[in-house]
Amino acid sequence: MEKVLVTGAGGFIGSQLTEELVKEGYNVRAFVRYNFKGSLGWLDYSNEQIKNNLEIFQGDIRDQNRVLDAMDGVDWVFHLAALIAIPYSYVSQDSYVDTNIKGTLNVLQAAKRLQTKRVFVTSTSEVYGTACYVPIDENHPLKGQSPYSATKIGADKLAQSFYTSFSLPVTVIRPFNTYGPRQSLRAVIPSIIVQALSFNAQIKLGSLLPTRDLNFVEDTIGGFLKIAKSEETIGEEINIASGQEISVGDLAREIINQINPKAEIVCETSRLRPEKSEVNRLLGSNEKIFNLTDWRPKFSLRTGINKTIEWFKENAVFYTSEYSL
Repeated sequence: MEKVLVTGAGGFIGSQLTEELVKEGYNVRAFVRYNFKGSLGWLDYSNEQIKNNLEIFQGDIRDQNRVLDAMDGVDWVFHLAALIAIPYSYVSQDSYVDTNIKGTLNVLQAAKRLQTKRVFVTSTSEVYGTACYVPIDENHPLKGQSPYSATKIGADKLAQSFYTSFSLPVTVIRPFNTYGPRQSLRAVIPSIIVQALSFNAQIKLGSLLPTRDLNFVEDTIGGFLKIAKSEETIGEEINIASGQEISVGDLAREIINQINPKAEIVCETSRLRPEKSEVNRLLGSNEKIFNLTDWRPKFSLRTGINKTIEWFKENAVFYTSEYSL
């Protein structure tokens, strides 16, 4: 089995991808950001069997030499390390450039030097901006409607350039909105769930009108693995999308009906993105991933939301201090 590195391995998606790779028998090295507590993020809560079969590598994706060390001897790299909160990108653009663009460049340069067999760069549906047409396929124009999305576009273009210029076996994986256990309250679904579980009379949100194409985290991880196992995906940009959309308002009502039907939805101006920065519609095409792999989504939105609610009920302690958000 290939030796695999996962950057951003302590995060929401990265930790669950790391665990699944271990379960499938891969030799996995987890790159997690160094911190003085020695915390591995969500990997701290993996079971002992996972931990005993996992090599931990601490560092910073912005450190070129540390990235090179982390990638030495690995066959595949799943690059998920990134700054992802859109609101913070409005106030800290330099850190997004350093992490998302320079960090990706570090991975690509190391892969070129080490002749890494496969590199999977994680993108985001935010690079498309508000849909010019739907469903959004991989040929859709890219629009940097936030500093975050602009840096992810830069990272995607760097990845493409290393494929065309140096024949580096890169694949850009572009998940649409992923949700599920372990997600931060910066995202809309956990925010709604936690507020509803607190039995707040009001569920405070930003705009209720934007639509999103939602993937349960297990489906997103399944897409990563199916793409990785196919040689036909080399050099490609590939959406992971459900092919369905729902407005934030309808999504909130679905969640509230499962938890606290009496709650009222309130739009707060402080939670709104700048008008021209809001991505109003995301509905992805999954035709390409269907053609190149046998991936198919397994979870309906209702089932995925239900599983997510149950996880948040059982793990409320991780979010107690943020219940007021």
